[in-house]
Amino acid sequence: METAAEENTEQSQERKVNSRAEMEIGRYHWMYPGSKNHQYHPVPTQGDRADPLSSPGCFECCIKCLGGVPYASLVATILCFSGVALFCGCGHVALAGTVAILEQHFSTNTSDHALLSEVIQLMQYVIYGIASFFFLYGIILLAEGFYTTSAVKELHGEFKTTACGRCISGMFIFLTYVLGVAWLGVFGFSAVPVFMFYNIWSTCELIKSPHTNGTASVEQICVDIRQYGIIPWNAFPGKICGSALENICNTSEFYMSYHLFIVACAGAGATVIALLIYMMATTYNYAVLKFKSREDCCTKF
Repeated sequence: METAAEENTEQSQERKVNSRAEMEIGRYHWMYPGSKNHQYHPVPTQGDRADPLSSPGCFECCIKCLGGVPYASLVATILCFSGVALFCGCGHVALAGTVAILEQHFSTNTSDHALLSEVIQLMQYVIYGIASFFFLYGIILLAEGFYTTSAVKELHGEFKTTACGRCISGMFIFLTYVLGVAWLGVFGFSAVPVFMFYNIWSTCELIKSPHTNGTASVEQICVDIRQYGIIPWNAFPGKICGSALENICNTSEFYMSYHLFIVACAGAGATVIALLIYMMATTYNYAVLKFKSREDCCTKF
């Protein structure tokens, strides 16, 4: 009898516990109606939580952004800006110095070099236009390099290209090629005044050391500027000899113009190199655009 009574008391206690648990569950469902199918999820411990150091930080973002920089176009832009600035700035000042030397020493009559003065003035205006154009063109090519480089495409997600984008890249290739050929001509043309000033300078050095020329006297050593075709043959005096020529070489206008023409020629050469780099970069970008467009067509079909 005692064992039966003990069993009855244990069963009644279990019923009370179960009924209390059911009441708690019912109250929970009444307070949160949407949680009837609630499943228990264990609370993550301190070791299971994500480490904040494992998430990408500022350093990783900087590395990712630096990977999207078109370094070839960036180097070409810096080189192009530097070359055009040297050519335009130094060339402008050197042309003005050349006119001053001609007016003071080689052609005293204004009508003899009037055409040359007009041409030099026109070239100075052309220099302003060249500087403005290449400033805008360099920025456009740099932007085109940013938007077509493969690293930037990875940063901005899925690759998308259109026929218009490929045509623009092809147009930049053609235009850069034409400008490169034109600047080869500019580079060759800028070497002409360097050659002319070098001949005058070497003649002045010969006057300073006449023993290197054998029996020739100082006054027999001359420079005829008319043979270069920049002033007409009837210009007076046109030819300078001896000590007068040496005095010209000692002037600040001659020294400054000679070295500025050298720097301008170097700037033209730097611009040619920059355009060659631009051609390689734009050709690569066009090839990437064309390859990616074919990939997209193949994946669609």
